[in-house]
Amino acid sequence: MDQEQLFTEEYARTQDEQDPLKDFRDHFAIPTKADLIRPNIGGKKDETNKELSTYLCGNSLGVQPTLTRKYFEEYLSTWAQKGVFAHFKELSDTRLSPYIDVDEDVRGDMAQIVGAKKEEVAVMNTLTVNLHFLMCSFYKPTKDRHKILIEGRAFPSDHFAVESQIRFHGFDPNDSMVFLEPPSDADSMLSTEYILSVIDQHASELALVLLPGIQYYTGQFFDMAAITAHTRSQGIISGWDLAHAAGNVPLHLHDWNVDFAAWCTYKYLNSGPGSIGGSFVHERHGQVKNVGTEDDPAFEYRPRLQGWWGSQKSSRFAMSNNFEPIPGAAGFQVSNISVADTTAVRASLDVFNQTSMSAIRAKSLKITAYLEQLLDLLLKEQEAKFGIKLFHIITPRNPDERGAQLSVKLERGLLDLIMEILEHNSIVVDERRPDVVRVAPAPLYNSYQDVRHFVKVFREACEEVYSKDQDLRVKGR
Repeated sequence: MDQEQLFTEEYARTQDEQDPLKDFRDHFAIPTKADLIRPNIGGKKDETNKELSTYLCGNSLGVQPTLTRKYFEEYLSTWAQKGVFAHFKELSDTRLSPYIDVDEDVRGDMAQIVGAKKEEVAVMNTLTVNLHFLMCSFYKPTKDRHKILIEGRAFPSDHFAVESQIRFHGFDPNDSMVFLEPPSDADSMLSTEYILSVIDQHASELALVLLPGIQYYTGQFFDMAAITAHTRSQGIISGWDLAHAAGNVPLHLHDWNVDFAAWCTYKYLNSGPGSIGGSFVHERHGQVKNVGTEDDPAFEYRPRLQGWWGSQKSSRFAMSNNFEPIPGAAGFQVSNISVADTTAVRASLDVFNQTSMSAIRAKSLKITAYLEQLLDLLLKEQEAKFGIKLFHIITPRNPDERGAQLSVKLERGLLDLIMEILEHNSIVVDERRPDVVRVAPAPLYNSYQDVRHFVKVFREACEEVYSKDQDLRVKGR
């Protein structure tokens, strides 16, 4: 195929027509161009301009499933009409469960997303809160083994959580934090071999390794199976932040023997900003043994921070102050679950239930490769036309080592103008200062035409900034 043909609208349209997941786009409320520029949400809409924006920002905030509004209307009607009775009453005309069962209702479907057994998953709290709760149970520092290995460029909230957990246990972060940094300033990737070598270097002092499944900045998908196996072979707890991995790539947390993991639901899981998060605790850590009697109940289980929602439903409302933990991850719950948040999760999972993570991954590999091909063609064009490349891709080129994201690093100083032009053209992507644009074609609702349109406008934006930047022109020629 002539590579220039990849740039044509006809090629992108043909790929969309052949896409097995093409109909899922209709399951989402993608903002229109008019929606994005209106200064309000309640004013009169421009019904003459319903052209959709190009939304490639699912790695930051996924768009709203159309089911969400329907389910929220049912939730609001239930609350209004049933009040407190809705905690326990089954209703015949709603997809939603009684309030007491909302977490139970989504656990099995969420387990499918992350490759776990139902009892190994809980939908609870938010991501950083869950990391704290899980570290309270799994981070058990001793005089000899008190260190936590994280990325040097970890998402700040993970860094803050680890730092505070170390201080909480009476240790100094300067002594107890081990930072995983790229071995070269010229390469932001962290190879599996290098990660394992750093673990080996500090193994005798490490109590915990906490890494992201997918690195938020570069989009690198770590070899979780190999890293987990190596970590556990050294007697070290393995924890994972799956914020950018859940709903994005196939995961097999149970089979990989991950100790614990946490994730959010507002990126690829499309459950709304700041929505409720998820937790995984491997079944070996969630066991509960009854060592008491009927008159004097007592249980053995992994220590954790406790609350009433982690106790068995049969005793939850007995007000007896006897904590009877639910086996599995649900026993790590503390407060009653936000029904509003879980309603949004239910809507999203009912979309995922109509396909599979393997089908989502298949499209993800193809559409992300298409984005990569177009960007590479643009780089060749820039080098021939300007004598300089205005950007480079910092995400791994191996498709197995990335999800639905390419991170594009611009020449220094170009970000603001590039983003201004993209936004003016109703293209929604994510920026990470000082120089990176993150582009995420989410397989469930993004099209090949979305990708083509982004690259078309990005190409024009690069030409405009080059024409205005004297330093670039000197550097190029």
